[in-house]
Amino acid sequence: MDAAIVADEELCARAQGGDLGALNALFDRYRTMVKSIVHSYFLSGGDREDLLQEGMIGLFKAVNGYNGKAGFKTFAALCVKRNVLSAIRLSGRDKHKPLNNYVSLSGAGEDGAGYELLVGREVLDPETEYINNESLAELTEGIHFTLSKFERKVLALYLDGYSYENIGEKLGKSAKSADNALQRIRKKIERIVNKEGA
Repeated sequence: MDAAIVADEELCARAQGGDLGALNALFDRYRTMVKSIVHSYFLSGGDREDLLQEGMIGLFKAVNGYNGKAGFKTFAALCVKRNVLSAIRLSGRDKHKPLNNYVSLSGAGEDGAGYELLVGREVLDPETEYINNESLAELTEGIHFTLSKFERKVLALYLDGYSYENIGEKLGKSAKSADNALQRIRKKIERIVNKEGA
């Protein structure tokens, strides 16, 4: 597939069908737009890279949520902006301070669709390291098989913007249980990343 000549909407449909090449092509195509949106915002206690990662998560959500009713570029810009603004709002709350210490890493969720996973900055460089090394698929598979069904549900809700309390309510657990699950997820991903990097 020559992604340079494929329309955004076609790439989006392919990415929704599980085509990681199409997803990566969209990420490459829209990275500059994400950077320009992020440039106009400030994250208290964070840096530009934190906001860029949040913008890329917003782009990922745009790919997954795109339904063809509007142009993809317009929809993507809206999703990126919303995710960045949401991150800025959440960063002001003490319970969400860890947001400022994490970067995203692409992976595939329980249903085969992608999700963004958060891993401590001190463990690895941003996801581009893995994309450039063409090990994204192997890493994705490792993440998918390492997380429990409950952890995948917690992660999906967290990345959809739910608070720990709301995640607990939706899953019939406490907010502390949701927080503990996210901590376990991060530790599992650290082990996978360290193993991949060895």
